[in-house]
Amino acid sequence: MTDINHIVIIGRLTRDCDFGYITTGTARANISVAVNESRKGQNGWTDYPNYFDVTIWGKTAENLKPYLTKGKQVAIDGHLHQDRWEKDGQRNSRILIIADNVELGGGREGQSAPAQQSAPQQYAPQQASAPEYSQPTLDGDEFPEDIPF
Repeated sequence: MTDINHIVIIGRLTRDCDFGYITTGTARANISVAVNESRKGQNGWTDYPNYFDVTIWGKTAENLKPYLTKGKQVAIDGHLHQDRWEKDGQRNSRILIIADNVELGGGREGQSAPAQQSAPQQYAPQQASAPEYSQPTLDGDEFPEDIPF
């Protein structure tokens, strides 16, 4: 069986993105996403936040930079990456998400959508035609009397 490294999260940005270019000229945007995990306790449901560091690369980072602001909802489809480094003789590592696809959700919690945002197009539902189906005729001889076990 082959290994799989795939993750999908939907949450809100905890801060504005940290945007920059690496030495090769490639754009990079670092974000932190809070994803709530709801647990039922004696007093009802309680949200427990989980925080994920996400890196967005290239044109995607450049295009999304103005929209990656604190409180913005995002959907991240990506893969996990382990950063490893040594500092002062101490080995360090951390797990982060490399975004392969990013979708923007609504605005900050409690805010309405911007006025310039166009309304979604309405599509009329279309009736799907049912496939032709005829009931099979069974005369009872299709199954043997004796069960083989």
